Amino acid sequence: MNSNPVNSQNIKLEVVLFNVADVDRAKAFYENLGWRFDIDVAEGDFRGVQMTPPNSDASIIFGKGVTPANSDTAHNLVLAVEDLDAAREDLIARGVNVSEIFHYAGGPFNNAVENPRVDGRDPEGRSYFSFASFEDPEGNVWLLQEITTRLPGREWNSAPAQDTDVATLASLLRETAEHHDPYEKTHDEHHWWDWYAPYLNARQNGNSPEEAAAAADRYMEEVLSASR
Repeated sequence: MNSNPVNSQNIKLEVVLFNVADVDRAKAFYENLGWRFDIDVAEGDFRGVQMTPPNSDASIIFGKGVTPANSDTAHNLVLAVEDLDAAREDLIARGVNVSEIFHYAGGPFNNAVENPRVDGRDPEGRSYFSFASFEDPEGNVWLLQEITTRLPGREWNSAPAQDTDVATLASLLRETAEHHDPYEKTHDEHHWWDWYAPYLNARQNGNSPEEAAAAADRYMEEVLSASR
């Protein structure tokens, strides 16, 4: 079995799909959680709503007809790939039985129509619309979805890192030294920077001084255990 990751394609968990009894109720629930609303598509017996947790690269799609009916295995696992052909070739080289490329007759994930899968790529070559699939040994189905260009609003904009001015950094270093002092007096000889680094990291990530000191203590326990 080929487990070499060097030539593997970039594959990311993209979507988890599931049916719900009341689509509007589920939509209101996830909106109340502060999840980003992406799309609401209804066509015949199909309705799919996509929402994304804050800063998550993966989304959920729920509704009616989004997964095949009367199935004992999972059909709701979607992996995003940039090059569907290359991803198929990589899996096939690893001994995986991968379907031919297909698109959905009623649009992505619409399993409510008869014969939902149509052979071949999306005729318009659209991002999000071309798929392939494979199964694990238990019959659970994974979908490969080719995403070459993301729709507007489908990416989180990370806030740029803020530079720390000298006075703020000096204050933080003084605080770190003050909290390191009790540790230094009660523990064996060690490199001070090993304690400073996790403390500073925790404080810059919003933890309180007490939480940062506990994080530094835990880290030092790992460092000392590894050196024994």
